[in-house]
Amino acid sequence: MNISKSPFGTTSDGQAVDLYALTNDHGVEIKLMTYGGIVTSIVVPDRTGKFGDVTLGFDTLADYLRPHPFIGAIVGRVGNRIARGQFTLDGVGYTLATNNPPNHLHGGQLGFDKKVWRAVDVQNSNAASVALGYVSLDGEEGYPGTLQTVVTYTLTNNNDLRIDYQATTDKATIVNLTNHTYFNLATAGDVLGHEVQINADRFTPTDATQIPTGEIREVTGTPFDLRTPVKLSDRLASAQADEQVRIALGGFDHNFVVNGEPGRLRFAARVHEPWTGRTMTVSTTEPGIQLYTGNNLNGSLVSPKGVRYNKFAGLCLETQHFPDAPNHPNFPSIVLRPGDLYRSTTVFGFTTN
Repeated sequence: MNISKSPFGTTSDGQAVDLYALTNDHGVEIKLMTYGGIVTSIVVPDRTGKFGDVTLGFDTLADYLRPHPFIGAIVGRVGNRIARGQFTLDGVGYTLATNNPPNHLHGGQLGFDKKVWRAVDVQNSNAASVALGYVSLDGEEGYPGTLQTVVTYTLTNNNDLRIDYQATTDKATIVNLTNHTYFNLATAGDVLGHEVQINADRFTPTDATQIPTGEIREVTGTPFDLRTPVKLSDRLASAQADEQVRIALGGFDHNFVVNGEPGRLRFAARVHEPWTGRTMTVSTTEPGIQLYTGNNLNGSLVSPKGVRYNKFAGLCLETQHFPDAPNHPNFPSIVLRPGDLYRSTTVFGFTTN
């Protein structure tokens, strides 16, 4: 196992950003930086042993400082959407930025994805691990309470990337952290040939602004029945008339209710790319997982190889509590109170077959 650290530039306000590279004994390498806790690359082998980067990303900090759709980042304080940027906690109303009109998205204008985190712990023993910390002050982006957050990235010799999230607060607040890496197991082209499986009997349909209606719907008989592996192109080709797919611009951008007991690490999703043989398995303690198929990518962003990131260039599997949870009493709560510990774990495992 090996960990290296190198400078990756400075932000516009002069904050230094570092890049960490975690490498295991099999040559798998994960790079992440202190700006946004962003995963910049994940290099894993295909079935022939050829290594390739299975994430979307950029070469320079300057590229990440420009507008982009949360590529590789930690998102928070609350990931996903909050309707009209409003919620009530303990009888007090709070208003957040509506940076995804008319709703609040992924923590606001300057969420956790745009903060410089600091490395609070680096370990290199049976696994390569970097823990990043950030203190979000009371009132930041409209959220109550000072939130102290630590996110730990760990690469194991089983070719697993484990992400552990912890947070505490000094005042009642809401928290829903996740990672927004875009994956493409083929390393190029689109993900329509990927076979996707989601371990979920139910999902949360949305209104036209992609806010959950509050219904928790069975996937049976819908395009959202991904309980057995299905090629994305096949499923989407037959689902274009579905209202929920049309809302998501012809793809998936929905929260699935992961089967099993929340709080226990369990199988949530699997993605297989037939040509390279790469498979990614996702396990999580979270109650939900958002499958997003890159529907809003429009070619305006360019890969390090000079290839434009067009629609369906990558997919995200964002483990999470449900979107707009504060406004739906029937959804699992995202309230965190003083004295309690927010804790969440997600594991991305990489194999070939």
